[in-house]
Amino acid sequence: MTIHHAADFGRVAVLMGGRSAEREISLKSGQAVLDGLISLGVDAHKIDVDRYVAQQLEQGDFARAFIILHGRGGEDGEIQGLLNTLEIPFTGSDITGAVLSMNKLLSKQVWIQHGLPTAEFATVTSATDANALVQSLSLPLIIKPVNEGSSIGMSKVQSVDELAAAITLATEFDAEVIAERWIEGEEYTVAIVNGKALPTIQLKTPNEFYDFEAKYQSNTTQYLCPCGLSEQIESQLQALAVNAFNVLRMKGWGRIDFMRDQAGEFYLLEANSIPGMTDHSLVPMAAKQAGLDFNQLVWQILAGSMVEVNNG
Repeated sequence: MTIHHAADFGRVAVLMGGRSAEREISLKSGQAVLDGLISLGVDAHKIDVDRYVAQQLEQGDFARAFIILHGRGGEDGEIQGLLNTLEIPFTGSDITGAVLSMNKLLSKQVWIQHGLPTAEFATVTSATDANALVQSLSLPLIIKPVNEGSSIGMSKVQSVDELAAAITLATEFDAEVIAERWIEGEEYTVAIVNGKALPTIQLKTPNEFYDFEAKYQSNTTQYLCPCGLSEQIESQLQALAVNAFNVLRMKGWGRIDFMRDQAGEFYLLEANSIPGMTDHSLVPMAAKQAGLDFNQLVWQILAGSMVEVNNG
């Protein structure tokens, strides 16, 4: 079904906020999406997700939902499960795609199973033998909470002595933690909307890595789009991104992040099933390079929820 008129979407709930560590970013993304939909004539309404969200959705008589919840409760399958129960179609991945993309450990296991390139890693706890881990992955390495986004709780580790503190920090955010081989090189990201890869963005930061501060607070982060890759290499990277997206059973839209090492090899970092949507976010930036303004982008993402209904 092709959407020609805003009224065809019906009454739309824009789900934002929530209770994750990324709440404030979600509220900004959600407001931008809401403003965009309203300016297009869509009957869109804000819902700041809390314990009463099921009642709000049932009482609101919504035809569909635009999920713009980052992190836990939004990207982990929880809200998708509720919407399935309420039989409300929604944007983005279903439960399976949300779970597989949110959990960095599962993402990496699926990618490895499908022969896709990702850095060597190990699961770690406070009881991990630091010397054995360093012998296995070498230094430097990066410690990551498995279920957090926005680089929250991540640390680069340059010596055995730094390992315990990095693991302790990560476990403040998640019971599951991984250590990953550090890849020295360039960072890239590829956004995908309705099966199609948008132009690649290269990220440059003077920070150790593209951390929370570089993402949301720094004025020194650079975003290069065009990304500087040759047309052929960018096409290969976009194809890898779409493949990585599909094997995680993601749907609708999302973003796949990469590192390129000094030998020119690409490695999958992580997947984002509900990326940021502020005017400074990466998906709108890539869409702009592809000739789509912000409002056209939110229209396309919302239209993806119609496809899911028809296939459902």
